[in-house]
Amino acid sequence: MAIPVESFWKIYYYIAIFATILFVLKLILFATVGGDTEVAADFNNEVDTDCSFNFISIQSVIAFFMGFGWMGYASLAQFKLTQLPTFGLAFVMGIVFMFVTAYLMFLTKKLEKKVKKDKTTALNQVGKAYTKFAPQGSGQVEVEINGQLSVVEAKNDSDEEINSFELVKVVKVEDEILYIQKENK
Repeated sequence: MAIPVESFWKIYYYIAIFATILFVLKLILFATVGGDTEVAADFNNEVDTDCSFNFISIQSVIAFFMGFGWMGYASLAQFKLTQLPTFGLAFVMGIVFMFVTAYLMFLTKKLEKKVKKDKTTALNQVGKAYTKFAPQGSGQVEVEINGQLSVVEAKNDSDEEINSFELVKVVKVEDEILYIQKENK
């Protein structure tokens, strides 16, 4: 017993509607909060992004079902094709939607900013100790790097203790590490 064509176009229709709703919601999330990206809460850290081409992602799979559903529905309801050509055409259109979506996401990810801070610009800058530094110890300091206030790792270059929020001066930069001393007023 063959399944009536009307049942098939309803299946394609419901797949298309459901996938379209999910696609739009996912797109809104991506546009507002960066849905497929990893975002760190501390934007003062160095950021390195990966612009790899992710063909299989949630967004591209949803796009596949959206293209598959709409083309299947259109093939049965509008073009009056039989079930096998409809499935083939719907599958091909789903793959096309998947590729286009993955490519657009790839282009969007390329827009992400890569920040590489030149820590040598902090030399002789005055900042604040963000944490307490033991003599010759390590911690974090808030200092201007490349014209932007940043919190970075630093080492105490003196034999005296530096308390949190005391003024410090960057006296040298070696191997991307800032060496600080207490600022004399």
